[in-house]
Amino acid sequence: MLKLGSVLDAWRPRPGAGSDPLVAVRAVWPELVGPDVARAAQPVAIEREVLIVLTTSSAWSHQLAFLEPEIVRGLRAIPETRELTRLRFRVGKLRRPIAVRDGPGGPRRATGLVAVEPPAKTLDDALARLRRAVERTRGAHRARGGGFCALCDAAVDGGTMCRPCRDDDARRRRMACERLLFEAPWLGSEEVLALVDGLTAEMYDTSRRQLLRAWWDELWRANKLHKLRQPLDRVRLRKLASSFVLLQTQIDPNRLEMDSAVRKNALGELFEFVREIETETAVR
Repeated sequence: MLKLGSVLDAWRPRPGAGSDPLVAVRAVWPELVGPDVARAAQPVAIEREVLIVLTTSSAWSHQLAFLEPEIVRGLRAIPETRELTRLRFRVGKLRRPIAVRDGPGGPRRATGLVAVEPPAKTLDDALARLRRAVERTRGAHRARGGGFCALCDAAVDGGTMCRPCRDDDARRRRMACERLLFEAPWLGSEEVLALVDGLTAEMYDTSRRQLLRAWWDELWRANKLHKLRQPLDRVRLRKLASSFVLLQTQIDPNRLEMDSAVRKNALGELFEFVREIETETAVR
Protein backbone atom coordinates (compact mmCIF):
# COMPACT_ATOMS: atom_id res chain seq x y z
CA MET A 1 0.00 0.00 0.00
CA LEU A 2 1.14 3.54 -0.68
CA LYS A 3 1.96 5.56 2.43
CA LEU A 4 3.10 8.73 0.72
CA GLY A 5 1.27 11.32 2.79
CA SER A 6 3.01 10.83 6.12
CA VAL A 7 6.32 10.07 4.49
CA LEU A 8 6.46 13.24 2.37
CA ASP A 9 5.41 15.29 5.36
CA ALA A 10 8.47 14.02 7.21
CA TRP A 11 10.93 14.03 4.34
CA ARG A 12 13.72 16.59 4.15
CA PRO A 13 16.56 16.60 1.59
CA ARG A 14 19.91 15.64 3.06
CA PRO A 15 22.77 17.63 1.52
CA GLY A 16 26.10 16.05 0.88
CA ALA A 17 24.82 12.75 -0.43
CA GLY A 18 27.54 12.83 -3.07
CA SER A 19 28.55 14.64 -6.23
CA ASP A 20 26.85 12.00 -8.40
CA PRO A 21 23.18 13.05 -8.87
CA LEU A 22 22.00 9.43 -9.09
CA VAL A 23 23.72 8.60 -5.80
CA ALA A 24 21.97 11.59 -4.20
CA VAL A 25 18.59 10.47 -5.55
CA ARG A 26 19.04 6.88 -4.33
CA ALA A 27 20.09 8.13 -0.89
CA VAL A 28 16.79 9.94 -0.29
CA TRP A 29 14.47 7.82 -2.46
CA PRO A 30 12.93 5.68 0.35
CA GLU A 31 12.14 8.80 2.38
CA LEU A 32 10.82 10.70 -0.61
CA VAL A 33 8.39 8.10 -1.95
CA GLY A 34 7.88 5.88 1.09
CA PRO A 35 9.03 2.31 1.84
CA ASP A 36 6.25 0.60 -0.14
CA VAL A 37 7.06 2.50 -3.32
CA ALA A 38 10.81 2.12 -2.76
CA ARG A 39 10.44 -1.66 -2.79
CA ALA A 40 8.61 -1.56 -6.13
CA ALA A 41 10.31 1.34 -7.93
CA GLN A 42 13.99 2.19 -8.19
CA PRO A 43 15.86 5.12 -9.80
CA VAL A 44 18.39 3.60 -12.19
CA ALA A 45 19.71 6.39 -14.43
CA ILE A 46 19.62 10.09 -15.24
CA GLU A 47 19.42 11.20 -18.88
CA ARG A 48 19.95 14.95 -19.03
CA GLU A 49 16.97 16.38 -17.08
CA VAL A 50 15.04 13.06 -16.88
CA LEU A 51 15.21 10.52 -14.04
CA ILE A 52 14.69 6.94 -15.23
CA VAL A 53 12.73 4.86 -12.71
CA LEU A 54 12.51 1.07 -12.99
CA THR A 55 9.26 -0.43 -11.64
CA THR A 56 8.12 -3.99 -11.03
CA SER A 57 4.93 -3.65 -13.09
CA SER A 58 3.05 -1.35 -15.43
CA ALA A 59 0.52 -0.77 -12.65
CA TRP A 60 3.22 0.79 -10.48
CA SER A 61 4.40 2.91 -13.40
CA HIS A 62 0.86 4.12 -13.99
CA GLN A 63 0.31 4.99 -10.31
CA LEU A 64 3.61 6.80 -9.94
CA ALA A 65 2.90 8.85 -13.08
CA PHE A 66 0.11 10.56 -11.10
CA LEU A 67 2.62 11.48 -8.39
CA GLU A 68 5.34 12.70 -10.77
CA PRO A 69 4.97 16.47 -10.10
CA GLU A 70 5.29 16.00 -6.34
CA ILE A 71 8.23 13.61 -6.64
CA VAL A 72 10.04 15.93 -9.04
CA ARG A 73 9.42 18.86 -6.71
CA GLY A 74 11.06 16.91 -3.89
CA LEU A 75 14.01 15.88 -6.06
CA ARG A 76 14.65 19.46 -7.13
CA ALA A 77 15.11 20.42 -3.48
CA ILE A 78 18.33 18.38 -3.52
CA PRO A 79 21.33 20.47 -4.68
CA GLU A 80 22.69 17.68 -6.89
CA THR A 81 19.38 17.16 -8.74
CA ARG A 82 17.97 20.65 -9.23
CA GLU A 83 18.10 20.17 -13.01
CA LEU A 84 15.64 17.26 -13.03
CA THR A 85 12.28 18.13 -14.59
CA ARG A 86 10.66 14.79 -15.51
CA LEU A 87 10.42 11.11 -14.62
CA ARG A 88 10.33 8.26 -17.11
CA PHE A 89 9.14 4.82 -15.99
CA ARG A 90 10.29 1.47 -17.33
CA VAL A 91 9.11 -1.96 -16.26
CA GLY A 92 11.81 -4.47 -15.37
CA LYS A 93 13.39 -6.59 -12.68
CA LEU A 94 14.97 -4.69 -9.80
CA ARG A 95 18.53 -5.91 -9.40
CA ARG A 96 19.00 -4.83 -5.80
CA PRO A 97 16.16 -3.29 -3.81
CA ILE A 98 17.04 -0.07 -2.01
CA ALA A 99 17.32 -0.68 1.72
CA VAL A 100 14.38 0.77 3.63
CA ARG A 101 14.95 1.58 7.29
CA ASP A 102 12.20 2.35 9.74
CA GLY A 103 14.48 3.70 12.45
CA PRO A 104 16.82 6.72 12.53
CA GLY A 105 17.71 7.83 9.05
CA GLY A 106 14.60 6.17 7.58
CA PRO A 107 11.00 7.34 7.31
CA ARG A 108 9.78 9.00 10.49
CA ARG A 109 7.29 6.98 12.56
CA ALA A 110 4.54 8.62 14.61
CA THR A 111 5.02 8.02 18.34
CA GLY A 112 3.54 9.01 21.66
CA LEU A 113 0.16 10.69 21.41
CA VAL A 114 0.32 11.03 17.64
CA ALA A 115 -1.80 8.44 15.87
CA VAL A 116 -0.17 6.25 13.26
CA GLU A 117 -1.89 6.80 9.92
CA PRO A 118 -3.09 3.51 8.42
CA PRO A 119 -1.87 2.48 4.94
CA ALA A 120 -3.74 4.00 2.01
CA LYS A 121 -6.28 1.59 0.56
CA THR A 122 -6.68 3.28 -2.83
CA LEU A 123 -4.72 5.53 -5.14
CA ASP A 124 -7.20 8.36 -4.54
CA ASP A 125 -6.58 8.06 -0.81
CA ALA A 126 -2.81 8.18 -1.38
CA LEU A 127 -3.13 11.24 -3.61
CA ALA A 128 -5.33 13.03 -1.07
CA ARG A 129 -2.76 12.37 1.65
CA LEU A 130 0.00 13.55 -0.65
CA ARG A 131 -1.79 16.82 -1.33
CA ARG A 132 -2.27 17.41 2.39
CA ALA A 133 1.38 16.61 3.06
CA VAL A 134 2.54 18.94 0.28
CA GLU A 135 0.43 21.78 1.68
CA ARG A 136 1.88 21.25 5.15
CA THR A 137 5.39 21.18 3.72
CA ARG A 138 4.73 24.35 1.71
CA GLY A 139 3.38 26.05 4.81
CA ALA A 140 6.51 25.14 6.77
CA HIS A 141 8.72 26.39 3.91
CA ARG A 142 6.80 29.67 3.80
CA ALA A 143 7.09 30.04 7.58
CA ARG A 144 10.87 29.74 7.27
CA GLY A 145 10.87 32.70 4.90
CA GLY A 146 11.10 30.70 1.69
CA GLY A 147 9.22 31.40 -1.52
CA PHE A 148 7.99 29.56 -4.60
CA CYS A 149 8.92 29.71 -8.27
CA ALA A 150 6.62 32.02 -10.23
CA LEU A 151 6.53 29.55 -13.15
CA CYS A 152 6.59 25.98 -11.78
CA ASP A 153 5.73 26.67 -8.11
CA ALA A 154 8.77 24.76 -6.82
CA ALA A 155 10.20 25.85 -3.48
CA VAL A 156 13.04 28.39 -3.72
CA ASP A 157 15.14 29.98 -1.00
CA GLY A 158 15.58 33.27 -2.83
CA GLY A 159 14.47 35.08 -5.97
CA THR A 160 11.26 34.64 -7.93
CA MET A 161 12.21 31.60 -10.05
CA CYS A 162 14.05 28.32 -9.57
CA ARG A 163 17.21 27.72 -11.56
CA PRO A 164 15.72 25.38 -14.24
CA CYS A 165 12.89 27.82 -14.95
CA ARG A 166 15.30 30.76 -14.93
CA ASP A 167 17.56 28.99 -17.44
CA ASP A 168 14.59 28.05 -19.63
CA ASP A 169 13.29 31.62 -19.54
CA ALA A 170 16.70 32.94 -20.59
CA ARG A 171 16.84 30.36 -23.40
CA ARG A 172 13.48 31.51 -24.76
CA ARG A 173 14.68 35.11 -24.74
CA ARG A 174 17.85 34.16 -26.61
CA MET A 175 15.84 32.23 -29.21
CA ALA A 176 13.48 35.18 -29.72
CA CYS A 177 16.47 37.50 -30.09
CA GLU A 178 18.20 35.21 -32.61
CA ARG A 179 15.04 34.80 -34.67
CA LEU A 180 14.59 38.57 -34.77
CA LEU A 181 18.22 39.15 -35.74
CA PHE A 182 17.86 36.68 -38.60
CA GLU A 183 14.62 38.18 -39.92
CA ALA A 184 15.46 41.86 -39.31
CA PRO A 185 19.23 42.11 -38.81
CA TRP A 186 19.30 45.83 -39.59
CA LEU A 187 17.58 46.67 -36.30
CA GLY A 188 19.73 48.35 -33.70
CA SER A 189 20.32 46.98 -30.23
CA GLU A 190 17.86 49.37 -28.59
CA GLU A 191 15.11 48.32 -31.01
CA VAL A 192 15.74 44.61 -30.36
CA LEU A 193 15.78 45.15 -26.58
CA ALA A 194 12.44 46.91 -26.84
CA LEU A 195 10.89 44.08 -28.87
CA VAL A 196 12.10 41.12 -26.77
CA ASP A 197 10.70 41.34 -23.26
CA GLY A 198 13.31 40.83 -20.56
CA LEU A 199 16.28 40.75 -22.94
CA THR A 200 19.41 42.43 -21.56
CA ALA A 201 22.16 44.24 -23.45
CA GLU A 202 24.60 41.51 -22.44
CA MET A 203 22.34 38.77 -23.81
CA TYR A 204 21.91 40.75 -27.06
CA ASP A 205 25.67 41.17 -27.52
CA THR A 206 26.29 37.47 -26.83
CA SER A 207 23.60 36.36 -29.28
CA ARG A 208 24.86 38.76 -31.96
CA ARG A 209 28.45 37.51 -31.71
CA GLN A 210 27.39 33.86 -31.70
CA LEU A 211 25.13 34.32 -34.73
CA LEU A 212 27.79 36.11 -36.75
CA ARG A 213 30.26 33.32 -35.98
CA ALA A 214 27.74 30.57 -36.80
CA TRP A 215 26.60 32.23 -40.05
CA TRP A 216 30.18 32.79 -41.19
CA ASP A 217 31.05 29.15 -40.50
CA GLU A 218 28.00 27.95 -42.44
CA LEU A 219 28.84 30.15 -45.43
CA TRP A 220 32.47 29.03 -45.31
CA ARG A 221 31.49 25.35 -45.32
CA ALA A 222 29.02 25.94 -48.15
CA ASN A 223 31.79 27.56 -50.17
CA LYS A 224 33.97 24.47 -49.74
CA LEU A 225 31.12 22.19 -50.76
CA HIS A 226 30.32 24.42 -53.72
CA LYS A 227 33.85 23.93 -55.03
CA LEU A 228 33.22 20.18 -54.85
CA ARG A 229 30.04 20.63 -56.89
CA GLN A 230 27.81 19.56 -54.00
CA PRO A 231 24.08 20.53 -54.02
CA LEU A 232 23.35 23.57 -51.85
CA ASP A 233 20.29 25.32 -50.47
CA ARG A 234 20.94 28.52 -52.42
CA VAL A 235 17.85 30.36 -51.20
CA ARG A 236 18.83 29.89 -47.56
CA LEU A 237 22.46 30.81 -48.25
CA ARG A 238 21.39 33.99 -50.01
CA LYS A 239 19.21 34.96 -47.04
CA LEU A 240 21.99 33.99 -44.63
CA ALA A 241 24.58 36.10 -46.44
CA SER A 242 22.24 39.08 -46.49
CA SER A 243 21.49 38.73 -42.77
CA PHE A 244 25.19 38.37 -42.00
CA VAL A 245 26.13 41.57 -43.83
CA LEU A 246 23.26 43.58 -42.35
CA LEU A 247 23.97 42.37 -38.82
CA GLN A 248 27.69 42.92 -39.23
CA THR A 249 27.41 46.44 -40.65
CA GLN A 250 24.09 47.59 -39.14
CA ILE A 251 23.52 49.41 -42.42
CA ASP A 252 20.20 50.40 -43.99
CA PRO A 253 19.09 47.45 -46.22
CA ASN A 254 18.04 49.87 -48.99
CA ARG A 255 21.57 51.22 -49.17
CA LEU A 256 23.10 47.76 -49.07
CA GLU A 257 21.69 46.80 -52.47
CA MET A 258 23.54 49.67 -54.09
CA ASP A 259 26.78 49.66 -52.12
CA SER A 260 28.69 46.52 -53.12
CA ALA A 261 31.84 47.86 -51.45
CA VAL A 262 30.19 47.44 -48.04
CA ARG A 263 29.15 43.88 -48.87
CA LYS A 264 32.59 43.02 -50.20
CA ASN A 265 34.27 44.36 -47.09
CA ALA A 266 31.91 42.44 -44.77
CA LEU A 267 32.10 39.13 -46.66
CA GLY A 268 35.80 39.25 -47.48
CA GLU A 269 36.95 36.00 -49.09
CA LEU A 270 33.33 34.80 -49.38
CA PHE A 271 32.17 37.75 -51.47
CA GLU A 272 32.62 36.05 -54.85
CA PHE A 273 30.96 32.87 -53.63
CA VAL A 274 27.91 34.76 -52.35
CA ARG A 275 27.65 36.80 -55.54
CA GLU A 276 27.72 33.59 -57.59
CA ILE A 277 25.00 32.06 -55.40
CA GLU A 278 22.84 35.16 -55.83
CA THR A 279 23.30 35.07 -59.59
CA GLU A 280 22.34 31.38 -59.78
CA THR A 281 19.29 31.99 -57.61
CA ALA A 282 18.14 34.94 -59.72
CA VAL A 283 18.47 32.91 -62.94
CA ARG A 284 16.43 30.05 -61.56
